Amino acid sequence: MPEHRHEDRVAQASQSPAAVTRLAASWRRSMVKHGLDPAGAPRVRQLSMRELVEKREALDGFINVARPQLDHLFQLVCPTGCSVLLTDATGIVLEQRMTEADAATFRGWGLWSGADWSEAAEGTNGIGTCLAEGRQVTIHRDEHFYARNTGLSCMDAPIWGPDGRLIAALDVSTARLDHTERWNALIAAQVAQSARQIEAAFFRASFPGARIVTAEVTGSEDAMLLIAVDKDDLAIGANRAARRAFGLEKEGQLRPRPASDLFGREDEVTGFEKAERAAVIRALARAEGNVSAAARALGVGRATLYRRMSRLGISQNPGRLSQV
Repeated sequence: MPEHRHEDRVAQASQSPAAVTRLAASWRRSMVKHGLDPAGAPRVRQLSMRELVEKREALDGFINVARPQLDHLFQLVCPTGCSVLLTDATGIVLEQRMTEADAATFRGWGLWSGADWSEAAEGTNGIGTCLAEGRQVTIHRDEHFYARNTGLSCMDAPIWGPDGRLIAALDVSTARLDHTERWNALIAAQVAQSARQIEAAFFRASFPGARIVTAEVTGSEDAMLLIAVDKDDLAIGANRAARRAFGLEKEGQLRPRPASDLFGREDEVTGFEKAERAAVIRALARAEGNVSAAARALGVGRATLYRRMSRLGISQNPGRLSQV
């Protein structure tokens, strides 16, 4: 018999108002704020089909944009016995991807469309804690709040809408005992990349006809800055990372302003342009000069990338750049 039961360990770590780790802080929220008992065994809250349809309809455009990335992520992780879930900002599962062989297992855990995996309902867990803290998280087995969820490992990343508000969580979960923390870290990196790609695709879809200016921020969880510029050269949209970088409105509709006010005069090279140029060069280098592959990695069309290369002064070397 273990020296300390899981629920006793959670309760003890949750006692101090000054919880010293993020995990302990989440356990404390679950116990004190939400009034949950780590030894409890309530059934996972499940929405009715009508409620689920309403939730999906509210995010129909976003879900349509996200589906190709969900399918791609699932193809990468399904051989390891993982499920892929997409939730709304409240933790309700809207989309699921899993093999038929694993479906009964995941349904038994409550990892199913319409299930509520918010912290308020399930305590510390990948989906709920990701949404509560607005950051990428991995909750591995006994890091869960409920003792009954300690057989799961969950890797999650937040997805931010074009208005700067949290719109969804992307989750990969597994109940496989052979999944180590190191293996989960590899999956978590792919989840984060897929979340950023969904966020970027939805941002572009939200500003049809606009020119999307992008730049990478090294070492930041929000790795991609996105600015939408209209035909009048007005910046009309910015994702969360760009809003933070440029001190723009934190949330909501962006007040249009001349793009030059953000990027500087046309005759000077700005920090943003330097970062954008570096991002394009890195993408080309990783693709070994294949422009089409680099464009796919950046989430733009080949013609768009050629225009961007021309604007940024990146020469086309026929001996090194492939047009395939």
